[in-house]
Amino acid sequence: MTAPAAPATPTAAPTPPVAVVTGGSAGLGRALVTALAAQGWTVVTDGRDPAALAPLAELPGVRPLAGDVADPAHRERLAAAVAGAGRLDLLAHNASTLGPLPLRRLRDLAPPDLDAVWAVNAAAPHALTRLLVDHLRDSGGVLLSLSSDVVSGHHPTWGGYAATKAALDHLTLTWGAEESVAAYAVDPGDMRTRMHQDAFPGEDVSDRPDPATVVPRLLALLSHRPPSGRYRADDLPAPASEPVAR
Repeated sequence: MTAPAAPATPTAAPTPPVAVVTGGSAGLGRALVTALAAQGWTVVTDGRDPAALAPLAELPGVRPLAGDVADPAHRERLAAAVAGAGRLDLLAHNASTLGPLPLRRLRDLAPPDLDAVWAVNAAAPHALTRLLVDHLRDSGGVLLSLSSDVVSGHHPTWGGYAATKAALDHLTLTWGAEESVAAYAVDPGDMRTRMHQDAFPGEDVSDRPDPATVVPRLLALLSHRPPSGRYRADDLPAPASEPVAR
């Protein structure tokens, strides 16, 4: 008599990829969080305005944490959320600040003002990467920093912001070289955002592209994994159907 076949062992459901996206309450950050959630990612995101961040909690898999990325205690909370998820496939440094408005020439930019811009745009991403790079490396993940076109030139009144973004580019790509993770600094181009409007008071920025139009290029970056480096969003490969978690 043939023995009855043993019952099949249930196959465990695959663990969804996990992302941290800073500055997810508005603009490109919000668009990226929304797109990742739609593709089944678990997304930890933050923002300084709890009211603006709160609606993201309604998206499946999104965990919004209100706070300032320049605050060490808040960064620890982000790291704890990643530890609880057990992996990290994308760390996206999107949060940034222009500094005091209106933008001003360097002779009028007091050192404390430059320090405040540096704290958000360069020091905080570096500190958060230090907390999370082991998770990122273990998962074969991607380190992504949102850059700016002002990094490649010298534009009056943009010196402080551009200097901090150039530093972020350099830190990001050095992290990639030292830790053997895929690392990208991406210039998304002009977008129709509150930050862009703040930089150009009184100017109509409604003709700029919606931030959501940049997101498919970022998702394609996760799928195609070109060599680490600095890229313009418009020069990235054509969007793929969905990002690949590794």
